[in-house]
Amino acid sequence: MGLSVVCRRVVHIYRIEGSDVVALSGVDLSISSGEMVALVGPSGSGKSTLISLLAGLMRPSAGRISIGGYDIGKLSDAELNRLRGTEIGVVLQGASRNLLPYASLHRNIWLAQRRAAATRGIELAEPDEILDLVGLSGLGRARPHELTMGQRQRAALAVGIAAGPGLLLVDEPTSQLDTVGRDEVVAALRAVNAARDTTIVVVTHDPEVGTRLGRVVTIRDGRVGAEGRDGQDFAVVAGDGTVQLPPEILGEFPPGTLFLVDQDEDGSVRLLSKRD
Repeated sequence: MGLSVVCRRVVHIYRIEGSDVVALSGVDLSISSGEMVALVGPSGSGKSTLISLLAGLMRPSAGRISIGGYDIGKLSDAELNRLRGTEIGVVLQGASRNLLPYASLHRNIWLAQRRAAATRGIELAEPDEILDLVGLSGLGRARPHELTMGQRQRAALAVGIAAGPGLLLVDEPTSQLDTVGRDEVVAALRAVNAARDTTIVVVTHDPEVGTRLGRVVTIRDGRVGAEGRDGQDFAVVAGDGTVQLPPEILGEFPPGTLFLVDQDEDGSVRLLSKRD
C-alpha cells in the first residue's frame, strides 16, 4: 500500500557563510496514499529541499512531516536509514548516481533489496519482475553503460522500487532525455503506481510530465503557490490563511495593493482591487 504524506508549516533554513537562507517558509501539503504528484517551480524555489526532507536526508528547521504513521522529526538517524531502505524509495537526479556501474541490473536490484529482506523478512519481487514493470524485460544481465539514457533512467527507477516502498521520491527523472525517453519514463512511473499503488512524488521542470502524473503542485518562494488539476491551475490557501496569487496577476498589482474579498451566493469568491 502507498504511504500518505502530510506537511504542516514546514520551514527549512540553510546556514551558509554565516547567513541564514530560507529554502522553505511554511509548506502545507497533503498527499493521499497511492497518489502521483509532480512538484514544479523555478530553480531555487525549494522543490529539491522538500523532497530531501521527505526522504529523511535532512530534518526540517520547523514544522512537521508525517509519512504513513511516521513523524519524520521524531525518528533517530538509524530509524530514518531503515525507513529509506524499506518504506521510502529515493531516485536521485542523474540515473548513474543510483546505479553501480560494474554490476548487472539484476545485482543492482538485489543489492537494493538486501536491507528490506533482512528487516521485514518478507519475500520481495524477483529482479526480472521489477525490470518487466519498468519496461526493461530481458536486460537483467546488462550493465548500466550498455543501456541508452532512457533505459538507464528506468533502471534507476527499478532500483528505487526494488524494496517495495510505499513512497517513491524521484528527482528530475527526465531532465536529460528526449521526448521518447521521457514518455517511457512516465509510462514506467504510471505502471508502478497502477501495479503497486505506490505513492509517487516527482520533482520536474517539464510541465508535460506533471500533467501526465495527474496532480501538479507548484512551489514558489519556498511555499505551495498553486495546484494544477484537470488542466486548471488553482491558488492554494496555506495553513496560516495566506494565498499566493499567480505571477502573471501579481505583475499587474504593485506591493501594498488592497483587495476586497467578496463571496457570491453560489459560494464562489472574487478578489476586487481597490482601484476597481
